Amino acid sequence: MRHNNKKAKLGKTASHRKAMFRNMLSSLFEHGSVTTTDAKAKELKRRADILIGVARQGGLHRRRLAAGELFGSFALQRLFDHWGKAYPNRTSGFTRSVKIGQRQGDGAPLTLVELINDGVEAPVETTAAEK
Repeated sequence: MRHNNKKAKLGKTASHRKAMFRNMLSSLFEHGSVTTTDAKAKELKRRADILIGVARQGGLHRRRLAAGELFGSFALQRLFDHWGKAYPNRTSGFTRSVKIGQRQGDGAPLTLVELINDGVEAPVETTAAEK
């Protein structure tokens, strides 16, 4: 039985899938948007919403859990310092997916996955030297 194992396999091995989504999540949190195929976008959106919820809770343990899902310290820092604080009143739905057409080479349907901004900027922290 596949209880609690809802994942898109995408025809890839577990290690390839893990590395691919770590790359895409890191790029999403660094740049704010990623273009990918529809099937990958659905899974990416699910994982990104979970990570932003973790970042909103904060704390060292949750930061270490998120570090296992991302590549690079910049993506982790951006997730916790910017995106985790950018949604104070929103409980879910932190990402948006927009279908943008088909890929030129093989005709695969493409989707733009972006983090919702709502026009609200995350609070900017000032250093002690600026105060």
